[in-house]
Amino acid sequence: MDIIDAWAQHPTARHVADPIFDSLRRWTKGENEAMVSEIPVSTTLAAMDEAGVGKALISAWYAPRNVMISNDEVASFVAEAPDRLVGVGSVDLAKPMEAVAEVRRCVDELGFKAIRVLPWLWEPPTDRRFYPVYVACCEAGVPFCTQIGHTGPLMPSEVGRPIYLDQVCLDFPELVVVGGHIGYPWTDEAIAVATKHEGFFIDTSAYTVRRYPAPLVEYMKRSGATKVLFGTNFPMIPPKKALAGLDDLGLADDVRAAFLAGNAKRVFRL
Repeated sequence: MDIIDAWAQHPTARHVADPIFDSLRRWTKGENEAMVSEIPVSTTLAAMDEAGVGKALISAWYAPRNVMISNDEVASFVAEAPDRLVGVGSVDLAKPMEAVAEVRRCVDELGFKAIRVLPWLWEPPTDRRFYPVYVACCEAGVPFCTQIGHTGPLMPSEVGRPIYLDQVCLDFPELVVVGGHIGYPWTDEAIAVATKHEGFFIDTSAYTVRRYPAPLVEYMKRSGATKVLFGTNFPMIPPKKALAGLDDLGLADDVRAAFLAGNAKRVFRL
C-alpha cells in the first residue's frame, strides 16, 4: 500500500454529468462506472485497494461560474477516509481577493496539501489572474498543481504547453509546481522545465504506464528520478489500469519507490 496517487478526483454528480467530459466518456465507452454516475467514497477506496494505492490526492474543480467539486465537498470526502485521502483545493480566478483567502482557508482550516487550477478552464498560467494564487501558495507553503499537455475535453490545448511554466518558475523561484498529465505532445518541454527548475515536477496522471512517452521513462531512469510522480486521474483511469505493465519499464528499485511514493511524500509533505 506504499503508493501515492498524485492526481485523482472523487467526483460529485455535477462533475460526472458536466458535458465538458463527453469526449472522455466516449473514450471509455461507458465502461467506467465512475465516469457516468456518482459513486460513494467506498468505491474510490476499493479502486485504490485493488492496486495497492495507500493514499490519493483528491482535488476540487473550479471553473468560470461553475463549481464542479467544491473545497468543502473535498473536505467531506477526506473526512470519511482521512488516512487514505488527501485534499487538494481550487479557487475562482475571477475573484482574486477571494481566491487568496480561499487558498489560506484550504490550507489552514481544511488541511489541504496543495492547490490546483487548470489553465484550459481559464487562461495560460502566465495570465495575471494566476499570480495572486502563486503568491498565496508560496506564503502557505503548498505546491501549485496544474495540467500540462493537450486536453481530453474539447477545449483548447495551447494553454497546456509546459514552456509557459518556465516563466512562472522564473517569477516565483520559491513556488513548487506540479504539472500533471505528462505534457504530451510537449513532453520534451516538460522535461526541459523540470530539469531547469528545482521546484518543478511532472506527474503521470491521465496516462497508463504503457503510454508513457519514451523520453519521460529515460528521464526517470537518469537525472529525473526525483522529479516524476505517479498519478491516475481517477475516475477516468482506475489505479490498477494505470499501473499495468509497470515492471516492463525496467526501473531500478530506488527509482520505482521514488516514483510511486517517495517523490509525492516529499513534494506534498505527507
